[in-house]
Amino acid sequence: MVIPRLVIAAPSSGSGKTTVATGLMAALRARGLRVSPHKVGPDYIDPGYHALATGRPGRNLDPWLTGSDLVEPLFLHGARDADVAVVEGVMGLYDGAGLEEFASTAHVARLLGAPVVLVVDAAGQGRSVAALVQGFAAFDTRVRLGGVILNRVGSPRHEEICRSALTESGVPVLGVIPRADGVATPSRHLGLVPAAERRTEAVSAVERMGELVAASCDLEALVALARSAPPLAARPWSAGSSLERPPSGARPVVAVAGGPAFTFGYAEQAELLAAAGAEVVTFDPLRDERLPQGTGAIVVGGGFPEVYAADLSANEPLRRRVAAFAGPIAAECAGLLYLARELDGHPMCGRLPITATMTGRLTLGYRDAVATAHSVLTREGERYRGHEFHRTATDPGHAEPPLFRWRGGADGFGEPLLAASYLHLHWAGSPELAARLVAACAPAGG
Repeated sequence: MVIPRLVIAAPSSGSGKTTVATGLMAALRARGLRVSPHKVGPDYIDPGYHALATGRPGRNLDPWLTGSDLVEPLFLHGARDADVAVVEGVMGLYDGAGLEEFASTAHVARLLGAPVVLVVDAAGQGRSVAALVQGFAAFDTRVRLGGVILNRVGSPRHEEICRSALTESGVPVLGVIPRADGVATPSRHLGLVPAAERRTEAVSAVERMGELVAASCDLEALVALARSAPPLAARPWSAGSSLERPPSGARPVVAVAGGPAFTFGYAEQAELLAAAGAEVVTFDPLRDERLPQGTGAIVVGGGFPEVYAADLSANEPLRRRVAAFAGPIAAECAGLLYLARELDGHPMCGRLPITATMTGRLTLGYRDAVATAHSVLTREGERYRGHEFHRTATDPGHAEPPLFRWRGGADGFGEPLLAASYLHLHWAGSPELAARLVAACAPAGG
């Protein structure tokens, strides 16, 4: 398949690649192109802004969570019918999982055969930007560095110095973005505030990003670079072909938590649940006092319940119904906190015998985990690759045996009709999770 594509990368975090990637998506869409948005790594906040910029689901590409073999098929699935795809990188271009390049932006760019545009924060630099760019270009010649966008350029003279130095490097300058503090998006303890929590402001911010990129970058040159990417040979991923058996019989309702407190969920999860035979219905634990009619299973994914703890607690009717729910429940990270007895002193659902509190410590990293308990999702001895990202802690920290163990850690609660853990899993890498959850639904839909 021929999908024009670019990877927007940077030497390090904080260089402006989210602003450039999101702005480029919005600018290209404003020109009438169908833009497919993608994000390297497990991050769930940036894809929310990508979705606003493009009108399509933001999708993650993470070799650690899904395996390298699925990166190209998942990309093609997301980019189906698109005119161009923009992939935002993670951290610095060559920063991967641990000591290796695995799961880095460079790794994903090579898997996709995609040219890379390097966003360089030029503040405080002149000719040195050329040395930096040349170093990144030469570090791994398997990665095609197709151009550079200079960010936070202070003046026409500053631009002239940087451009002159980069002319000698042979790497074309595809954009020069002046200092523009007005496009910044607010942050808090785990990064940017999700777009779903500030939709009106987020839409305006994305529009400003698009206008900034359109005015500062050579869109024609960027599209031409994207079109230089070679064809891809893989078949697009599909949820149905990932499952062993086609569904039959009644379609149970799987209620998936959403709303401002639960903004994270990979798009492929809902697609897999539907392919496994479920009717996927979203509910908002902040506002809905009842579960969707006929709920046969509950999925509570990631988000920021700690920000909305008082409001979640105030919805006592729904908390009581979740606590009494007799069907299968799958929860991760924010979902784990919602099922606790209390969160920062606020009563939660009480489905798990734990209390949760905010801490000053960030827990972050990939986990190569083994399931040590049988649960609605897992079978003892199975291996899962997940991602942990939170500033909360629970007491007790996990069940005994825990749902998962990994080198130096353990986490989670597993029961025949329950799986709750801090670990975020990408279900495309383990499609059996969707099949098991749907199969565990009561025949009458709960």
